[in-house]
Amino acid sequence: MAEVVCPGWRASWVNAWLAAVGATVLDERIRLHWTSDAEPVAVLSCVEIEPTAALAESWPSKALLADLPIATVWRGHSKLKQHLSVCEFQKRVRSARGHEYPWTLSSIMTDLLVEEGKVTNAPFNRGAQRGVVLHERLTKVHELAGSPLRIHESVVGQLDRVDANGLGFDHTRIGSMADKSSPRVEPIVEVLAFFGLALLPVRARSSGGLSGWRVSQRGWRSPVGGEEATGQRGTLTEFHWPAWSQSLDRDGIDALLDAWGPGRRFMWPRLGVHAAWRTRQYRGTGSDATVGFGAKRL
Repeated sequence: MAEVVCPGWRASWVNAWLAAVGATVLDERIRLHWTSDAEPVAVLSCVEIEPTAALAESWPSKALLADLPIATVWRGHSKLKQHLSVCEFQKRVRSARGHEYPWTLSSIMTDLLVEEGKVTNAPFNRGAQRGVVLHERLTKVHELAGSPLRIHESVVGQLDRVDANGLGFDHTRIGSMADKSSPRVEPIVEVLAFFGLALLPVRARSSGGLSGWRVSQRGWRSPVGGEEATGQRGTLTEFHWPAWSQSLDRDGIDALLDAWGPGRRFMWPRLGVHAAWRTRQYRGTGSDATVGFGAKRL
């Protein structure tokens, strides 16, 4: 088993956590665990081949991204918008059956909660200025990432940032408000973080009564208490995520996220979890609508 420690992918950085999980989604040979240091970092492992080499082999092509079910223009469907109609969403879902990446719809939006004929977006599918949708942001940062051989620079924390908004929720992309600097993101992390969303399906849940339906995405919980909860459309909630000590593939991580909860501390050692965090929302001043998620250790 070949291992590589990734000091550039800190568990406390939500984008890096998603990126490390995304590595196991892109390549089923890769396993993931986290160091038990004061600042845990990702450790990728793989049988017979160095993990970053395996990931470079599985790096998504431009053609693959263009054929994702959430592509802005896809297989004759109407142009995808940030606020998609239920009818168009369902048409895409039907077309995506049998596709290798159907989760790109089910982890981004849901028709289990509808408002004014529009499906509800996931908490990680935030709107951007000028109506730029998530797929457009993904393809831009994929282009800026360049060669997948640069993955090694990313995992060791030496990859230069690029001028882009990325997926739109990394608080470290936000520059100084004083000089209105452009947002800058780490492109390899951004691309892999998108694939990490595969393990975070979005759905809806009822808290009782017709008016009690709330959008829900795995890992998102109410600020108080340990049970998974949701807020009304637009209500800010918190994403919680763990670091674990055993080497897990995609399916193992999937099972762990089902069993783990921030409020069930007695279960953490049994599940191999040794640290966890929750998001802290970036708040701009005045009319600033910038979205960003920092982290607070539990």
